[in-house]
Amino acid sequence: MKLQVKFSLYNAITKIAIILVLGAIILFSLDRIAYNQLDNRLLKKKARIIEHLSNREIDSLLSNQESFTDYNILKEEFIILTDIDDKQIDTPTNIITEKREIEGDIEFYRILNYKFQYRKNWYKLELGESMTALEGIKNYIRFYMLIVLVISLLITLITDFAFTNFLLKPFYLIIDKKINKVNDPTLYNYENIPTNTDDFKILDNSVNTLMKRINTLFLLEKQFIANVSHELLTPISVLSTRFENMLNTPQIPVEHENKIFASLKTLNRLKVIINSLLLISKVENNQYLKTEEISLKEELNDIYEDLDDRIADKALIYDQNINNDLKFTGNRALIHTLLINIINNAIKYNKQGGKIDIWGDFYNESYTIKISDNGIGMSKELLEDVFDRFKRGNSDENGFGLGLAIVHSIARFHKIEIEILSEIEKGTSVKLIFPKNNTNS
Repeated sequence: MKLQVKFSLYNAITKIAIILVLGAIILFSLDRIAYNQLDNRLLKKKARIIEHLSNREIDSLLSNQESFTDYNILKEEFIILTDIDDKQIDTPTNIITEKREIEGDIEFYRILNYKFQYRKNWYKLELGESMTALEGIKNYIRFYMLIVLVISLLITLITDFAFTNFLLKPFYLIIDKKINKVNDPTLYNYENIPTNTDDFKILDNSVNTLMKRINTLFLLEKQFIANVSHELLTPISVLSTRFENMLNTPQIPVEHENKIFASLKTLNRLKVIINSLLLISKVENNQYLKTEEISLKEELNDIYEDLDDRIADKALIYDQNINNDLKFTGNRALIHTLLINIINNAIKYNKQGGKIDIWGDFYNESYTIKISDNGIGMSKELLEDVFDRFKRGNSDENGFGLGLAIVHSIARFHKIEIEILSEIEKGTSVKLIFPKNNTNS
């Protein structure tokens, strides 16, 4: 998960928690808020009635009776004005909740009681509102609160995401431009990413310093490879020539001749190992170009011609079935080496009279080639380290454990996926999956 997403999630979770707590507090206080709202409405209505009260209005309200009652059609509100004979002191406004019966219907009302003196007469005013009005107020407050909370949450999420995106933009630029897209240390761009954040400046400078060290080591490695090529292969060639000249010496004892042959064989084996290691190093250091147009079918045909004698010596059945040819851009020599190493292994570790199957076609939008044999196979333990250049893939004396390491390096250089399946005494299958953006028939 990206750091930006983590920041946004953290901010969102904390804000949601805060909003939920505030919402819970509001919900628990909703009754009090609703009652206060309803009481305020009753007090304002009382104030308007008292303010506009006059003798004529009182007389018309009472109509020579002791009380006056008025309520609306829905019976949600009522006004009761009562003439009080007994003289009483002016009492403060009292608000209560109780049942009232109006025309046979019993409802809960919030009732304001107020006693007052007007023109030497005492009156009692009762204003009531049904509790259904209170529920309406509650629902209104709930709806308003929900809208406010949702809008607040959306605004905070958008602003947090935008802010973290702005804040972390230099970080992702450093990751993208200075780490992910760097394939060759010699082409690294040491220009600093513009940012005002000190932490990102430190990260940028640290990456630049690290890349300088890597570039230095990379150049030293290239120089070392060149020196190894000269310093090791030249003495081996000299020794091989001397041993060959010794073999041409007349009347050389047989035991000496056998030792010289053994020494030549060891030197040749050492030469193969050095050349293989040099090839792997050069491939991994991107010292080859990928500019040639390659036909996979042509390469396989050329390899078959080169290995025809070996295939015939073991009486192998060679079945090549390439339904559609693959043409792509790469390094022809390296692709040839990759394929010939795999097919060589299929011959070398096959049984007398065995079979080699080669199949190639487009599959799942990618081109796949599969090279299978029914030879001795490999155990699970060997299969786990099959690409390790320092471990031998087989116990055969002719196997140096570098063939598949070379295959792996070349495949990775061309962005080709490798899948290997193998079972003891059942054979081995090597599948090569070419990248989608580099496949055309």
